[in-house]
Amino acid sequence: MRHNKKFNHLGRKAAHRKAMLANMASSLIAHKRISTTVAKAKALRMYVEPLITKAKDDTTHSRRVVFSYLQDKEAVSELFREVAVKVADRPGGYTRILKTGNRLGDNADMCIIELVDFNEAMLAATEEAAAPKKRRSRRGGAKKATEVAAQAAPVVETEVAEEPEAATETEVKAEEATEEPKADESADEEKKEE
Repeated sequence: MRHNKKFNHLGRKAAHRKAMLANMASSLIAHKRISTTVAKAKALRMYVEPLITKAKDDTTHSRRVVFSYLQDKEAVSELFREVAVKVADRPGGYTRILKTGNRLGDNADMCIIELVDFNEAMLAATEEAAAPKKRRSRRGGAKKATEVAAQAAPVVETEVAEEPEAATETEVKAEEATEEPKADESADEEKKEE
């Protein structure tokens, strides 16, 4: 009986499933993102995240344990050198699954599974979104904040408005100074012609 055994067998025997997950985990560590079906990605997440947690502790024992799962020297060295260093302060959740739609041949749900700390585009977006958030209170704190902002806004506007006017006055004086000699020169030329 299979009571309370909830992991996905993926339609394979145990040896085939272990070999497939080891190969997928090695590919994920080497390439940082792979495309697969959603079911395989969820099984791979359960397989690879404990290995990444073990890789944070760089000892001979943890290297041997990880090698017994992956069976790939290059993947193990990459995991301990690059991946473990980048995820050292992350307390789990090392992978992300992004669904990409259905496959044309058999309509299977496809996705991209990737290591979270290696997606540069999303890292940049999260840094921009990490701006300090304002807390609101239900006791009229918003009213006070708008009053303070209303009082501070005219002061800022007057300072900004004065600076461009001063700049334009100096520009106008500079233009007048450059135009006057031209007018004098043209008057001198007319006198010479007469």
